[in-house]
Amino acid sequence: MTAPAGAASAAAAQGAGVRGTAWAAGVLWVALLLYPLAVGTTSSAAFLQDVGATVLLAAITACAWNIVGGYAGQVSVGHAIFFGIGAYASLAVYSWWELPPVTGIPAGVVVAALTALVIGAPTFRLQGHYFSMATIAVAELIRLLVSNWDWLGAAIGIQGPATPRGWWDLIYRSAVPYYYMYLAVLALVIGVTWQLARSRFGFYLRAIRSDERAARSLGVPVRRTKLLALMLSAAFTAVAGSLYALKVGFVNPESGLGILVSVQMIITAALGGAGTLYGPLLGAIILVPLQSATNTWFGGSGSGLTYVLYGGIIMLLARFAPGGLAEVWQRWLARRRVARRERKHVINAA
Repeated sequence: MTAPAGAASAAAAQGAGVRGTAWAAGVLWVALLLYPLAVGTTSSAAFLQDVGATVLLAAITACAWNIVGGYAGQVSVGHAIFFGIGAYASLAVYSWWELPPVTGIPAGVVVAALTALVIGAPTFRLQGHYFSMATIAVAELIRLLVSNWDWLGAAIGIQGPATPRGWWDLIYRSAVPYYYMYLAVLALVIGVTWQLARSRFGFYLRAIRSDERAARSLGVPVRRTKLLALMLSAAFTAVAGSLYALKVGFVNPESGLGILVSVQMIITAALGGAGTLYGPLLGAIILVPLQSATNTWFGGSGSGLTYVLYGGIIMLLARFAPGGLAEVWQRWLARRRVARRERKHVINAA
C-alpha cells in the first residue's frame, strides 16, 4: 500500500471512530431526555426519577472537576469547597434575607471563582501528590471553620424554605423538574467543555497534563492556564452545589464540604474516563445507581459500603483500565476497525 493510500485509510478509520462516538452520544442524549417518561409508568417511578436526578447532579460535578483534574491533570481533592460555597450561598440568602434560594447562585459562582484564585495561587506552586494533599488540607480547614461559624449554622447547618412561597422558590414534590433543570445545566457544562477542548486553551491544558516543564519551555503560560481552569471548574462546581441545595433544601458541613464530596467527583470522572468529554457522565450513570442499590439493600449500614465501593473501583481501574470506561470504548472501536479492514482485505484478495 502506498503512503497516500495508507494515510487515506487511517483518516477514514479515524472518521469512522468519530462517527461512532457521535452516534453513541446522540443515543445517550435521547435516552436522558426520555428517561423520566420511560420510568414514569413503573411502580417505583418516584424513586427511579430521583436516582436519575442524582445521576445528572453527580455528572455535573464530575464534569466540572474534569476541567482541571482531567484535561489539565491537576488532581484536586478539595473541590468540596466550591460545592459547599454554592450550596451555602443559595440557602444563606434565604436564611438571612428570605430571598429565593435561586438568587444565591450568582453570588456562589463569584465567591467560588475568587476562592479558587486565592487557593490556586499558592497551591499551584506544588505538583503531583503534593498539590493534592494541599487541597485536602485547605478543604478540611474550611470545613472546620464553617462547622464553628454560627452565621452559617455551625455544625447544624442551614435550610431553605420548608414550603414554597411561590414558583420562584423552585420547590417541587416530584424529582422530574429538578431532573430537567440538571439536564439543561449538564448540557451547558458539556458544551463549554467541548468548545474548551477544541480551543488553544484546551491544547494548553493537555500540554500541561502531558509534561508541565516541556509546556512551559514551549511558551505555554502554565500558571495562568491552571488558575483559569481552576476558576472555571470552581464556578461550575458551585452551580452544582446550588442545584443540590435547591432540591434538598438543607446543607451542613458534612454534606456540603465533606471530603467524600470531593472523592465522589474524582471517582466518577476516573471511572468514566478523566480528560474525556463524556467520561464523567458515563461514570455517574454507573456509580450513582450502585450507591443507591447498596443503600437500599443494606439500609443504614449501606452508607459505609460507599468507601468499600470506591476502593474497589480504584483497584479495578488501576489494574484493567487506567483511562476509565472511555478507554475501553476506544479499544473496542479500534478492534472493530481493524477487524473490518481485515475482512475487506480478505474479500479483495479473494
